[in-house]
Formats: sequence, structure tokens, C-alpha cells
Amino acid sequence: MLSSSRHALASVILLALSARAQAQQQVQGFAVERFYSSAPGAGWFAMDTLDMHGRLGGALSLTVGYARNPMRVTDGSQRFAVVSDQAITAIGAALTYDRWRIYLNFDAPFAIKGQSGTAGGYSFTGPSVDLESNPDTLSDPRLGVDVRIIGGPTSLFRLGAGAQLIFPNGNRSDYDTDGTYRGMVRLLFAGDEGLFTYAGQLGVHLRPLDDSPAPESPRGRELLFGVAAGAKLPVGRSGSLAVIVGPEVFGATAFQSFFGSNSTALEGLLTARLEGTAENRAQLRVKLGAGAGINQQFGAPEWRIVCGIEVFNHNQVQ
Repeated sequence: MLSSSRHALASVILLALSARAQAQQQVQGFAVERFYSSAPGAGWFAMDTLDMHGRLGGALSLTVGYARNPMRVTDGSQRFAVVSDQAITAIGAALTYDRWRIYLNFDAPFAIKGQSGTAGGYSFTGPSVDLESNPDTLSDPRLGVDVRIIGGPTSLFRLGAGAQLIFPNGNRSDYDTDGTYRGMVRLLFAGDEGLFTYAGQLGVHLRPLDDSPAPESPRGRELLFGVAAGAKLPVGRSGSLAVIVGPEVFGATAFQSFFGSNSTALEGLLTARLEGTAENRAQLRVKLGAGAGINQQFGAPEWRIVCGIEVFNHNQVQ
């Protein structure tokens, strides 16, 4: 009799565990990153100087960045980082003419790590990407075009617009792609006055993927926003170099829950760059930025460090 009771109890426990496992839905993965680097030659890390001008020119860029804990989920009782470490290299190329720019950006993740767990009835599997055993060599290339509509390349106020088409590539389980085509349209602004320089953007991320019931998952279309400002200081007597130092603040929020605390990513970077200012020849730009998530939700990391190098030549005078 005792043996039969034990077997019955074991069967009930197994059935309960099985029902709970079946009730948990597996999250397929998506593009976690909300840091969308600017076009090659655009100056700032996320904003755009809109200073294209002159004859046919262009830019080449290499950016390397690391983000700590860009995706953490919780159901109130436990909290874990589905994506705890994300290191990505971005390579870009741009062509400029007059006030136009067309460009390509390629992101190549070389390390993405995370933890597995369950939250809110959803099961998350942490990614494990590295160059040796599990590479994911290219994720979501971006094709973009920008144009300055109002103002000159060095005016106090210049207004422009930009659009990007994002091609799906990579593995959703690595949290570096949605597996769908995406698009962005942005209104851009920038300006210079003496030693002061600024830039900003407001746009829409056209994102088809909507997994809103799952914690920290995409919720469809997003509003993009950001601003940057700093001091532009000449270096040396010749004035052929300049250092630009200042913050960039940027983020994204889902239209479904506009500026909700759990559906808005807000991040800040303190940036510095050294760049050539001479006309009529190729120039070098070296950039460094470090910062943290202001609202550490929806893809904003605990902290981030990023560096970049660019060769540009869009300052040719007609």
C-alpha cells in the first residue's frame, strides 16, 4: 500500500513538472542591440554631423565595442542576464557627393555570452558565440542613405534625413538578429558655432517582430531618439587637427507602451575623437567612448565601451 502511494505521488509530481515544462514557451531570440552606429564618416558614434560636401568622396570605418549585460530578464522572483557579454566589430564604407551619403555597415559579433533561465512562463537559452567553436560571422547588414536638406556643412543649423534597410542575417538564438527585414527612417539635425558642436536625431524603427508577452522582447515599431553636444578644440598651431569631447545620449522606446519604464532603452556615452581638418586630402579620425545604461531596460547595457577608427575624404572643395 505504501509502495503504491509512493508511485502515485511520483506520478503526480512528474505530471506537474511535465505540464509546467509544456506551459513554458521557448523564446526564439532577436536582435538585442539598440546601439545603432552612425554612418562611416559621420563623426559621432551614434549621431551625424551632416557635414557632407564637395566632389565624390567617402569613408571607411572600423568600430569595436563591448556591452555588459545588455539583456536582463526577471519575473520578480529571479533575475538573470540572457545576454551578459556582447562584443561586436563593425565595418563600414560610405560614398559621399555634395550633400548626399550612401553607405553599408556590417556587424560581426566575435563574442556573445549569456545565461539560460525561465521568467514569466518563458524559457530563455543564453547564447554562446565565439570565433573558435561557435562563430556567427555576420549579422544584419545595413544599407543606408543620408541627405542634408537645409544648411551648409559648417552652418549653425543643418537639417537632414536618413533611411536604412536592415537585411536579416545570423542566428536568432545568438540574439544578434530578428530574422526579418527591418527599416529605419530618421530626421537628423546638427550644427556648429565657434567651439560648440551638436547633433541629434528623431526617427522610427520599423520592426515587424512583436514578442511583447515575453520579458525584454521586441514590441514592434520603436521611436528612436538621441542628442550629442561637445566642444571642438583645435590642436597645434597649424589647426590641422581637432579634438571633440562631449556626451551622446540615445535610446529607443516601443510605440505599444510609449516611454514605459520597462520598454525604453536609454543610454549615455562620454565620447572623444581626434580628427584631421585639412581640406583636399584623406583624413584620419580616432574615436573612444564609454558610458552606461541610464534606463537599463530593453537592450540598454549596464555599461559599454566602444572605440573606432575612420579614414574619410568628403571635404574635397568643388
